[in-house]
Amino acid sequence: MAQGVHNISIIKLPPYSPELNPIEQVWSWLSQHYLTNQDFDDYRDIVAKVYTAYNRFLENADRVIPI
Repeated sequence: MAQGVHNISIIKLPPYSPELNPIEQVWSWLSQHYLTNQDFDDYRDIVAKVYTAYNRFLENADRVIPI
């Protein structure tokens, strides 16, 4: 253990625990609000739509902070 760091505990997460991983909550929000029922032409179209959705997500700090 590092010198002077005695109040840190390692907690192992269950193998599958998306609710404990904040990015999973972001992905869920993006899927529900911007990516549901979309038609993608190709890989570049997928990347462009996810990029746009993510930027829209970040536009509202009130939505980002709790996650």
